[in-house]
Amino acid sequence: MALIIDGKAIARQMQEEMKIQVDSLAARGVVPGLAAILVGDDPASRIYVNNKEKDCQKVGIYSDVYRLPASTSEGDLIALVDDLNRKSTIHGILIQLPLPEHIDEQKMILRIHPDKDVDGFHPVNVGKMVIGRPGFLPCTPLGCKVLLERSKIETSGKHMVILGRSNIVGKPLANIMVQKEKGA
Repeated sequence: MALIIDGKAIARQMQEEMKIQVDSLAARGVVPGLAAILVGDDPASRIYVNNKEKDCQKVGIYSDVYRLPASTSEGDLIALVDDLNRKSTIHGILIQLPLPEHIDEQKMILRIHPDKDVDGFHPVNVGKMVIGRPGFLPCTPLGCKVLLERSKIETSGKHMVILGRSNIVGKPLANIMVQKEKGA
């Protein structure tokens, strides 16, 4: 029997829950802040970053988007990341991938402080994910897990097929799904 998962309905419900959490933090003087960096003009990346900005606004998260030309130097990007790492109003940093060829993606991932690495790509966060410790998890794999949990699909003891082995989706999803957590 097929089960249709309504991801949009789940997302709306989660946004309502996040709005309550963000409002609670704001009442205590803490407004969560996210910095997103987009280097270049990749159409898919531009849409993705714009959607993140809109979603932040919906729930009350402060969003700072840096739209940089493809010609931005690696040194300038490093300086920006270092500045964002120091900013107390920024609690999370993401660099939209892919980056232009002249910028080393791994160097940029390593530059983000692990406590602000909301994409969960820094080796510290990857290590935490692999051993099942709390930390930031990559968005898409975590989203897959949340969709299954909220749809009450039991995965414990089940076989799962994951197509692809990228560091962004495939490998993290496999690691997240093997963790011994209730309902996953």
